[in-house]
Amino acid sequence: MSDWDVIVVGGGTSGSIVAGRLADAGRRTLLLEAGGSNRIAAIQDVSRLNTLWHSAVDWDFHTVPQEHAAGRRLHLPRGRVLGGSHSLNAAIWVRCAPADFDGWAAQGADGWSWEDVEPVYRRIERWLSGDDERRGRAGPLPVGANTPLHPVQQSIMDAAVQAGLELNTDYNVGDLDGVSVQQVTVENKERVTTWDAYARPAAEAGRLAVRTDEAVTRVAITADRATGVVLSSGECISANHVVLSAGALGSAEILLRSGVGPAGHLAALRIPLIADLPVGENLHDHYLVPVVFATAREVEGPTPFRSTTQTHWFWRSDPSLTVPDTQPIAFSVPLLEPGMEQIPWGFSLMAGIVSTKSRGTLRLADVDPDAGLHIDPHVLEDERDVAAMLASVRQCLEVGAQPALVDGWGASPHYPRHESSDDELVAYIRQLIVTYHHQVGTCRMGRDERAVVDPELRVRGIEGLRVADASVMPTITTGNTNAPCAVIGERVADLLLA
Repeated sequence: MSDWDVIVVGGGTSGSIVAGRLADAGRRTLLLEAGGSNRIAAIQDVSRLNTLWHSAVDWDFHTVPQEHAAGRRLHLPRGRVLGGSHSLNAAIWVRCAPADFDGWAAQGADGWSWEDVEPVYRRIERWLSGDDERRGRAGPLPVGANTPLHPVQQSIMDAAVQAGLELNTDYNVGDLDGVSVQQVTVENKERVTTWDAYARPAAEAGRLAVRTDEAVTRVAITADRATGVVLSSGECISANHVVLSAGALGSAEILLRSGVGPAGHLAALRIPLIADLPVGENLHDHYLVPVVFATAREVEGPTPFRSTTQTHWFWRSDPSLTVPDTQPIAFSVPLLEPGMEQIPWGFSLMAGIVSTKSRGTLRLADVDPDAGLHIDPHVLEDERDVAAMLASVRQCLEVGAQPALVDGWGASPHYPRHESSDDELVAYIRQLIVTYHHQVGTCRMGRDERAVVDPELRVRGIEGLRVADASVMPTITTGNTNAPCAVIGERVADLLLA
């Protein structure tokens, strides 16, 4: 008899839901997390999220030097803690565009259309901001408007409307387009992750076994069936089913070290081949570029339990697009990179692209796990990404030039300069682009040869092994990936319980 019915690897957004739901249904479930508790003041207070990067709760990944991003190595923060990256992010909740999911279904991901996933969103949500039958009202995860707004955030919204954007009171129903108050998973001022909402109650009740500070090196596979996992300590734990929920970087790494991946890459590292699958292909992400404004009067600094970002907007750089391709987010502080001229007061509009066309790869740097990963997302390699980001930067400069910010705050562009040429702005973009913390795609879902998992998220050719996290997304969603990852967790739990 196996030690467990199911082992879930990773206590992030998807994994916590899988583990909590299975445990609640009576399955003998073990959740393995490489980090520790998220009951840390800097995690619970979303105003302090930037202090978590490069800390003990961050895997602290970096890309290889990016040819089209000024040769820079981009930092990719990923949560090494219960709650996963949901413990490190701004807690923003975006259902994303229905066309995203219909697109997945059209690519062969049966059962993932908007008609399929919209009820799952309502099952997850406990909507805190009014009575709307289109929002879930009895789910475990609290979702509400990120209010009260910082005064400069309200002025940014007013300026966006003055620049021609519509005011969207709820971007999670109807169209995404327009400027909105962000919706967040925060209650009683504290961050609430799916670990807090789903898995921790099961663990505290004794239904769910959890082991923290336990890194998984590989899946044990015998005769094309997953039989358990092997920890970095060398300990083997058996299970009838294994669910990898270690994220777009972690789940791909574990599969590769298990002998599941491109045959040539594994042969070069002398890792015995179990299944020749395109693990690590199709890596892509969302990206941001800071557009920083100085002000002539004081902008109130960060205060505890109020996020420094509270508003954002979705916009189509080309009106012919079926969904928005940009999502700038507004910060109540000047986000200045090292070497930039300091200013006493200001704010930032982070230009952003959410329909990334560039595709990269993830590979093992060496057979030794301590050697890490070779992460190459090919940032800005596709000129369509450059064009969309350029349009977003230009729009952010335009919003900052509106009366609500100029007359109200004395706003003036600090980086980049408003009079910059397109060539100068593109150079600025390449020098300043950063991740939006949304890596996806390395274990692509589908039915063709480019797929690693099938639409039920079973690893092709391996019994008893599923992947449940952002790595399975065939194409990135139009908006933050946390909410879609919650749907992925719910769907896998349903499938395992069916």
